[in-house]
Amino acid sequence: MTQSVPPRQPSEDIASQETVRLAPSYAIPIVIVLVAIPLVLLSPWLAGAIGLFGIFLLVQTTAIRLEFTATGLDVLRNDERFRQFPYRDWLNWEIFWSPVPILFYFREVNSIHFIPVLFDATALRDCLERRVPLESLPNSAIDPPQS
Repeated sequence: MTQSVPPRQPSEDIASQETVRLAPSYAIPIVIVLVAIPLVLLSPWLAGAIGLFGIFLLVQTTAIRLEFTATGLDVLRNDERFRQFPYRDWLNWEIFWSPVPILFYFREVNSIHFIPVLFDATALRDCLERRVPLESLPNSAIDPPQS
């Protein structure tokens, strides 16, 4: 059964905020590539697959940016917006694994999204808490998938 959620309106406080573009963080891709190096001794195929995944994430880190605007989260590829997620459609969000943030989860009315943390995790959390506070979300009691 689909639940009807009334659209949320951003507060004046949020609407007046500037656009914030998150800085890239190469930590996760670099760690993945470095982990692949000693794996060559155990399994060259596994090391190659993990290394290629790390290189893929490095390329994505250089190309993808997140921008928090007054009305939504914009995903940019090579400085061109290719996806927008209006805050009014959000039901919940979470950053997985607090000691080392590696995955950003958010749920909209009709979809769920998982994004690797390829940007400044502290700035991400700060923007989320200011622009989409969990207590303002209609279904923030819905638990995200267990990690």
